[in-house]
Amino acid sequence: MVKELRNEEAKMKMAKIEQIMLGSSWGIRNTFHSLVATLTTLLLVTTIYLKQLSQNLNVSSSDSLSSKCDLFSGKWVFDNQSYPLYKEQHCSFMSDQLACEKFGRKDLSYQNWRWKPHHCDLPRFNATALLERLRNKRLVFVGDSLSRGQWVSMVCLVDSILSPTLKSMHSTANGSLNIFKAKEYNATIEHYWSPLLVESNSDDPVNHRVAERTVRIKAIEKHARHWTDAHFLIFNTYLWWRRPIMNVLWGSFGDSDGVYKGVEMLRVYEMALRTWSDWLEVHVNRNKTHLFFVSMSPTHERAEEWGAAKGDNCYKEVDMITEEEYWGKGSDPKMMRVVENVLDDLKARGLNVQMLNITQLSEYRKEGHPSIYRKQWEPLTQQQISNPNSYADCIHWCLPGVPDVWNELLYAYIFHQSQTFDMAKAWK
Repeated sequence: MVKELRNEEAKMKMAKIEQIMLGSSWGIRNTFHSLVATLTTLLLVTTIYLKQLSQNLNVSSSDSLSSKCDLFSGKWVFDNQSYPLYKEQHCSFMSDQLACEKFGRKDLSYQNWRWKPHHCDLPRFNATALLERLRNKRLVFVGDSLSRGQWVSMVCLVDSILSPTLKSMHSTANGSLNIFKAKEYNATIEHYWSPLLVESNSDDPVNHRVAERTVRIKAIEKHARHWTDAHFLIFNTYLWWRRPIMNVLWGSFGDSDGVYKGVEMLRVYEMALRTWSDWLEVHVNRNKTHLFFVSMSPTHERAEEWGAAKGDNCYKEVDMITEEEYWGKGSDPKMMRVVENVLDDLKARGLNVQMLNITQLSEYRKEGHPSIYRKQWEPLTQQQISNPNSYADCIHWCLPGVPDVWNELLYAYIFHQSQTFDMAKAWK
């Protein structure tokens, strides 16, 4: 009897052990199946996300933004229903240098052109979406007055959705750094004045017109410390290099031991960009900062280039150039190739700088400049008044206008690169 009870207890214990083992095995299988389900769900969400992103840019899910969808190759389409994206008089921080309507321009059709890439569409600019993307971040334009014009454009694009109490503007760094802040988002859109990127005798944001332009070709830290921790950096440098010879300084300004030498411009341009690229390679946080370089902005100072009278320029122009791939002498292909080579070298070193190639699309827009319709910082002479061509500004751009499209291109890349960047971090 005792033996039978012991046998029964042994069977019961064995059954419990088997139950525990079965439960443990079932738990392992459950965990495995849960893990598979989680990964499957994540893969599905990722696929849907990438498909939606591609649809937003009107390209197929197998195409990249930079291959099948060349945003820089296309045509201008007249669109007075959805453009301009803002009204000149409604932008709180419009610059008098760019406010063509305010200073008497009557023909406003320059405001109504939309850029249409050949094989895709630019995503519609959404100020709320951009500010949400910039929440707790800095977007900084670095460069000359054309870069500043793009910054003013970007400020105007987001300005209208913010109430007066939720936005501010102030300057620092002796006026070199202008900061627009969207307080609700703790986001800033900034411009830092550095027309040659490296140090120069043109670095003062107000008093920068000098007879002989001089650069400290190896010095950039004075400027770079103001934009080191930015999340989006958009550079340009071109206009201020347009002279055959540049003075190069080895040493410091005001140093009696400094060595000056005149060097062919293209060589100095490359040296400056190499200094800039070396700084980026060492100091940029690759898990934080997105980098862009805006190609040269064309000028329209020689009307004979588009078949008008010799001696004329953009003054009185109201139509764009329709010749496909028109290229004026105001844009230097050699300088563009220098930029491309420097960016290619950086990419080979593991740092990607996206080129915003605005040159060709801007070449068509000879009617988009302020011409005589801007604030004149110095009184005009009688001789100038009698010859408006002599003081027409055919370098900068009216706003709303061409720089808004530059920012639409930037907007497309910010969302494409940022979302791809965030997804890559999520998989690490």
